[in-house]
Amino acid sequence: MKTKILFFFLICVSLSTFAQEEIPVQKYTAHNKGKFFVMWGGNRESYSNSDVNFRGKDYNFTVNNMTAHDKPKGWHIDYINPANMTIPQTNLRLGYFFSDHYSVAIGVDHMKYVMTQDQTANVTGYIDGPVHNGVYNNTPVNFTDETFLTYEHTDGLNYINTEVSRFDDISKWFSLPNTDKVQINLTEGLGAGVLYPKTNTMLLGKERHDDFHISGYGVSAKAGINITFFKHFYIQGELKGGYINMQDIRTTTSSEDKASQDFFFFQRIIAVGGIFRI
Repeated sequence: MKTKILFFFLICVSLSTFAQEEIPVQKYTAHNKGKFFVMWGGNRESYSNSDVNFRGKDYNFTVNNMTAHDKPKGWHIDYINPANMTIPQTNLRLGYFFSDHYSVAIGVDHMKYVMTQDQTANVTGYIDGPVHNGVYNNTPVNFTDETFLTYEHTDGLNYINTEVSRFDDISKWFSLPNTDKVQINLTEGLGAGVLYPKTNTMLLGKERHDDFHISGYGVSAKAGINITFFKHFYIQGELKGGYINMQDIRTTTSSEDKASQDFFFFQRIIAVGGIFRI
């Protein structure tokens, strides 16, 4: 009888050990489906030259090959100060993984676009005004003294967009044994959205207009690397480029005065975020 009991006990222990070996504990980072994420960071931008058309009741002219630049804040407390978060150039994104490899997100790329004031550009068109008057036929104009034009989207060049992105775990390339501690992912994505800039313009001595206005659309593509720590926290670096077309930009207090332009942009983004299940 004792022998039978001992034999039965040994069988139970063996089955239990076998079961533990056959059903390993799955890592939290093994699957993404059903997870939410939020990301906040900063960026630097570059812009292609742009032909900008300005039109109104008494004028219609185009500044050809206008050059522009961003307006960086640098490393500053404003990135995390709720009262001043719109002052730097920032990126906000909220997203959801609908599969292990694919996510959908909505976000705002808060860029800043500033016409380079110290430039000479060719102007084509006409102006019938008290200060600047005449016909311009590819005529060089120097904008340095700011009396002819100042032009910027600095609060900002807001690209409100939706992105679909792919994530791939490449931790094994770096021989990382436990992705629940450190995980490295590659990410690529495509996006599209609307431009909602707040344009600050002084044009031909007219009263300036500085208000938010839906002005056009944009499309974009990105690629980046994501490093996740302890399952839930990550830092992400991205390169993002795209095309912006704005045909309805408000420039003065008169609704008759408008501008239009299109250009390419290139962003360098560094952000931090969190990923979790609700």
